[in-house]
Amino acid sequence: MSRDILDEAHIHPAIRTKVESYHAELVREVQAAVAAESIVIVGMRQNPFPRKARKLLDARGIPYTYLEYGSYLSEWRRRIALKMWTGWPTFPMIFIDGVLVGGASELETLLKSGEAASLQGDGKRHG
Repeated sequence: MSRDILDEAHIHPAIRTKVESYHAELVREVQAAVAAESIVIVGMRQNPFPRKARKLLDARGIPYTYLEYGSYLSEWRRRIALKMWTGWPTFPMIFIDGVLVGGASELETLLKSGEAASLQGDGKRHG
């Protein structure tokens, strides 16, 4: 799979630093959690879908790490950096074993299909 991302050659040199550093600390924070934890849910307050994803995992006793960034009215600029990084347009963003699997609906599908049956671990990445 490939997705279109504006090539660096088409970004004026005067703004490249701004583009590459746009809330980079937030992206690094999420990358570190994804590298360290088996399941990471990235969400926001007031959004029912991160809550739905957490309830799905809680009901099965599956451990996860939850990162919350603002609400509908706050921190939206920071969250844009995560959307640009992943290409995923909504919250939550759910990572399993370092792989973006989508949001709450996609997690529910994985759980119902049994594909996510091996997620009963301790929540930490091994290996």
